[in-house]
Amino acid sequence: MKKKILITGITGLIGSNTARLLLNTFDELHALVRPGTAQSRLADFQDKVNIVPLDLADIPKMKEFLKDNSFDTIIHIAALRGGRKFSRKIYFDVNVNASEQLMINALNNGSEFVYCSSVGVFGTSPQILPANNKSPQKAENYYYFTKKRCEELIQKYILSGLKAVILRPSITYGQGDFGFPYKLISLIEKGLLFFPKEDITIHLTKVDLISNIIVKLLKTEFKSGSAFIIADSEPVKLIDLVNFISREIKGKEYGNSHRISLSYFKLLIGILQIFRKDEIISSIELISKSWYYDVKSTYEDLNLKPVNTISEFKSVLEWYINNK
Repeated sequence: MKKKILITGITGLIGSNTARLLLNTFDELHALVRPGTAQSRLADFQDKVNIVPLDLADIPKMKEFLKDNSFDTIIHIAALRGGRKFSRKIYFDVNVNASEQLMINALNNGSEFVYCSSVGVFGTSPQILPANNKSPQKAENYYYFTKKRCEELIQKYILSGLKAVILRPSITYGQGDFGFPYKLISLIEKGLLFFPKEDITIHLTKVDLISNIIVKLLKTEFKSGSAFIIADSEPVKLIDLVNFISREIKGKEYGNSHRISLSYFKLLIGILQIFRKDEIISSIELISKSWYYDVKSTYEDLNLKPVNTISEFKSVLEWYINNK
C-alpha cells in the first residue's frame, strides 16, 4: 500500500513492533532516531527504513528537517519517560515542543497525525473506575503532564484543520519489554513482591494490540479528534496474575505470606510524597491501587478481537526465562 510514513520511537517496544507491522503493509517508512543509537537496536530495519539521525530535543534541527519534508502520515510514539535523569527543559522539548513541530508539519501538509499518549493522563489510579475518555485528567508527575499538554495542543490544531487521532494505551507487555511486567516477574521469581491483602485490579495491554490498531487506522479513514483507550479486553486481579506467573516459573502459587495490609503502602506513599519521589510513588501505586479502563467502545469501533491477559502473558514468561 502506497503511503509515505514518518514514525518516531522505533527503538522502543511499541515503536519497534509498529514499524515491523507497517513494513508488511506500506512501502515507504522514515524514522527519526537519536544520533548515536546502537546499530543493534536498528538491526530489524536496516535497508528497509530510511533512518534519519535527529535528536528530538534539538528543536532548530527538527524545524530544519520538517521544513524540507512532508509525509502522508506521521506516527508519533517517542517520548522521554519518567525516572530518567534529564532536565525539565529537555523533557519539555522532547515530549512537547518536538511533538508540536510534528503537528504543525502535519497540519501544513494535510497529513494524518497519530499520537501515542497514555492512560496516565487520568492518573496512575484514576479517580473513577473504570476510567473512560470523559474521565477527569490529572498530571501526577511531569511525564504525565507532558502527555496531557500534547493532547491539549492536538485539540487546538484540530480546530485549525489537523487530522489527528489520540491513542491512550495502558501499561504494555510483550517480548523485549523491561518495564513494569518484567520487574513484576523478577520480583515474583525472587520472592520479593509484597502486595496488599485487599483485591487490586489492573489492566495491561499486549503490545501487538497497539500496533494492530495503528495499522488499522492507517488503512481506513479515521475520524479526526477520535481518542481510543487501549488495553486488553478485560482487567485482571493482581493476585490471579501473580499466581499464574508463579506457577509458570516456580511450579507453585505465590501464596499469601507476602500479602500485607494496605495501610503499610499508604504510609510509605505518604513518606515518599514528603520527598517528592513521584516516580517511586507511581511504581508503588501500580500494585497497591486498582487501575482499569472502559475499552468497550475501542473494541466495537475498531472491530477488534478479544485479548486475554493471562493467556497472552505466557509468551512474555517464555521470553523472560530465556533472557534473564
